[in-house]
Amino acid sequence: MHISYYAATLFFMSTLCLIDDASSNVSMESSSSLQNIQPMSQKETPMQRPLFDDISPHNVTAVVGQTAILHCRVKHVSDRTVSWMRKRDLHILTSSIHTYTGDGRFSVVHPENSEQWDLKVEFVQKRDAGIYECQVNTEPKINLAVQLNVEGTAQANIHGPPEVFVKKGSTISLTCSVNVHSTPPSSVVWLHGTKVVDFDSPRGRGGISLETEKTESGTTSRLLVTKAGLSDTGNYTCQPSNANTATVFVHVLNGEHPAAMQHGEHGAGSKLAAWSWTLTMAAFALSYR
Repeated sequence: MHISYYAATLFFMSTLCLIDDASSNVSMESSSSLQNIQPMSQKETPMQRPLFDDISPHNVTAVVGQTAILHCRVKHVSDRTVSWMRKRDLHILTSSIHTYTGDGRFSVVHPENSEQWDLKVEFVQKRDAGIYECQVNTEPKINLAVQLNVEGTAQANIHGPPEVFVKKGSTISLTCSVNVHSTPPSSVVWLHGTKVVDFDSPRGRGGISLETEKTESGTTSRLLVTKAGLSDTGNYTCQPSNANTATVFVHVLNGEHPAAMQHGEHGAGSKLAAWSWTLTMAAFALSYR
């Protein structure tokens, strides 16, 4: 009886130990699980570094006297500063929306809350050609280089000599080209004298037409005046919207000087004068023989 009581006591104590160990394990697992559970608000979002939205051209061409825009788009700029620097002399031109040069032709274009930080150069000069860098003051600093090319003065040019001779009743054909590649003219106007050529008025004949073509090499405008009359004589001016004009004088002749009219040769009068001078000199030489 004594042994049975002792065995029962040991069994009871062992059971208590097992229960205590199980409770301890459950308590530890619960504590560990609670430690792993954190409020969503305490999770840190990784900081997004600034980067260039590299879709704009890195090579920009402008014509002397026009405006050039060098594009720079920066994503995730946050509290960083975007600046523009001229590479040849390391001169800081702009920082944020402020200009740091005495040359008032330079400014930054940054619509509020946008990713756009474009450098604007007005009245471009030949000396402005070169490399410009858009920079962001990260650590390390990041930059985007843009090459600015500058062409000569925008100029229209009418093909052929400054004077054209055509026969009455034939077609006046004038072709004008504009050397603006980066920004083609939005329009090309032709003037006869001081008045704009009226393309809608047939003037009792075949009419007037205009053909304009814009390509990578420039803009070409062709004026056709059919069944030319004597009243069509005069200056014809090609006037692009963004370039200097060009002028040619058209002579409409009523059958005079056919040799000059064939190819629109320059100066039929000068040719006649030259022949007259040659004959005069020949006669003068013969008189002294």
